[in-house]
Amino acid sequence: MKKPIVAAVYAVSENDVIGVDHQLPWKLPDDMKRFMQITTGSTVIMGRHTYLDLGKPLKNRRNLVISRTLTEIDAPFELFPSLEAALDASKDEERVFIIGGAVVYNEAFEKGLVDEAIETLVHAEVDGDTFFHPPLEQGWALTEVDARQADDRNEYAFTFRNWKKIT
Repeated sequence: MKKPIVAAVYAVSENDVIGVDHQLPWKLPDDMKRFMQITTGSTVIMGRHTYLDLGKPLKNRRNLVISRTLTEIDAPFELFPSLEAALDASKDEERVFIIGGAVVYNEAFEKGLVDEAIETLVHAEVDGDTFFHPPLEQGWALTEVDARQADDRNEYAFTFRNWKKIT
């Protein structure tokens, strides 16, 4: 059976923060531009909190939401009871992107469902209330590194890093 490549896309600080008060804890327009370029035209999978925080679908993408508590959802979002069900509904696609939040990232990595990690490592320790520690210590190869400095648009230095599962 055909299976899409599953890529987790996230930005994380050096102290594993990915969010604060349901928002990103930094302003990095270059990261947002990269996110749009990578995910446009594809399927994105998100958890209930990310769905609620977005408030509207991401344009030019198929938006799948995972929730065990929601019973209905506004179109064009599509609702699934589990990550596996969302992935099964995407089985004919070449690539799908997991875009958050922490619970969905952790589940996807723990279950070995992630083939690629598209990471923005933010070179700062920031305050936050949502954490994610990417489990990339073993079984992953770093395939791309693109370091950027802070500037008048991007408040922190950051590095785009792409990882591929090797085991």
